[in-house]
Amino acid sequence: MNNRLKVLRAENDLTQAQLAEALGVSRQTINAIEKGKFDPSLPLAFKAARLFKLPIESIFQDQ
Repeated sequence: MNNRLKVLRAENDLTQAQLAEALGVSRQTINAIEKGKFDPSLPLAFKAARLFKLPIESIFQDQ
């Protein structure tokens, strides 16, 4: 799954650790999502969308 998580994180001056804490996951999970090695669960995708105040589709795109 393609995503804009890294770009959004950088635009909001967040480290991977800070984003992980805000979403309730590990930094390694954020790293894996950003690299496309792990697809987030639907609840996690919704949390990210709420955090960035964006629709899920603008953050995560199916390949």
